[in-house]
Amino acid sequence: MRTRLWNMGVSAWKEGVKVKSVEHGHLQHKDTIARDVCIIGGGATGTFSAIGLRDRGKSMAIIEQKDRLGGHTLTYQDPTTGGKTKAGLVVIRPSTISQEYFARFNIPLTKFNPPPPPPPPPMPDSTLYVDFSTGKKVNFTPSDPSQAFAAYGEQLEKYPFLDNGFDLPDPIPADLLLPFGDFVKKYNLSAMVMLVSKLGQGLGDLLYQPTLYVIKKFGATALEGFAKGFLVPANGDNSELYVKALAELDDDVLLSSCVLSTRRERDSVKVLVKTPTGQKIIETKTLLVTVPPKLDNLQGFDLDAKETSLFVQFSNSIPNNHCLINVAVDARENLPDLPGIYEITPTGVPNLVNLKYGSPVSMLEKLVERDVMDSLARLRKAGTVYTTPPEIALFSSHTPFELTVPVSAIKNGFYKELNELHGHRNTYYTGSAFQAHDVSLLWEFTDTILDKIMGR
Repeated sequence: MRTRLWNMGVSAWKEGVKVKSVEHGHLQHKDTIARDVCIIGGGATGTFSAIGLRDRGKSMAIIEQKDRLGGHTLTYQDPTTGGKTKAGLVVIRPSTISQEYFARFNIPLTKFNPPPPPPPPPMPDSTLYVDFSTGKKVNFTPSDPSQAFAAYGEQLEKYPFLDNGFDLPDPIPADLLLPFGDFVKKYNLSAMVMLVSKLGQGLGDLLYQPTLYVIKKFGATALEGFAKGFLVPANGDNSELYVKALAELDDDVLLSSCVLSTRRERDSVKVLVKTPTGQKIIETKTLLVTVPPKLDNLQGFDLDAKETSLFVQFSNSIPNNHCLINVAVDARENLPDLPGIYEITPTGVPNLVNLKYGSPVSMLEKLVERDVMDSLARLRKAGTVYTTPPEIALFSSHTPFELTVPVSAIKNGFYKELNELHGHRNTYYTGSAFQAHDVSLLWEFTDTILDKIMGR
């Protein structure tokens, strides 16, 4: 049987808008929707915001370019076996807000204990270390990361403020601005780097990223989850939350829709939206942006100089029971060059594997697919795996994923200015660019933003 690839990444807000200004006047009154808040994006934070506002007695509308809610959360069901596997968001850190949120929709959660860090030798036969540039197995034995993680945890205790978005002190601690490779060397953390790379995917060239972003991606809450366990829906379907949320929100959600233009005035906001049934105007008091705030995603928004000057700085850079991990034995910390495959892991569904691919810069999907197929061809040619050419069952791009700015911008108060945008021109923001890729932390952060909106 053919192996099918489940090639996943992160949902992007790419199609948003193509024009700078669109006239609103030609639309009829029936095409106008009045709401207290207009939410841009229906991912984890956008959906949470909508439910939170409804529970607070506010009306809202969500504009979502996909035909579903959930953003990074995606459950794939194999058409042959009926087996399910999760993409994007896989586990949830235990927290009061996440448990209450799932309980609101009567979705029971169960504890999930992730596999422990790789043990010292001998390694199980089901784990293969492979150089994907050649397709050949490599003689590689990972170090026991236990002591390194303990030392890393001691460093994280210095930065409790990183759980609260990017509310950074002045001056910013120098270690947070070090390239992560230098931070690793300074505190003798090499033994954990391979695992951090595996679990903190999406950061591009990990060793060259400022330590701030690595800790935000793989910080104290991640270590806590590995020590105490994570939560998952008892039925294994992370998408159920968003199916039920959509059923409740109903007409307040505009799916397969995109913003054409915005007009933000002193006491009101108008948003022109392209929907499957034609253009609509949303008249609102407040705009809540939950998509990554890159200029490419905000075309058509009436950005002022202050907003533009900040957003322009963001950049983003096979057998059923086998796990293939990409290793470069001669490279620094044995991390492979990107773009390339991180790893190939089982999904639990026969003949379906999960392949994760990363790049320091955005890439066309066809180029990613070509590189993936070339890499897999090298594995077959080298005799590392024996399989017929695979098919792609699902391709999901997570671009843009991690938004970063240069160290010089961080030093000069970028995040202080970014946080000051909340409430500027009747607009608020949430999402990983303002917090972290941890859905529990995101929901906690978003809850504080909703309180600010309610207090206007």
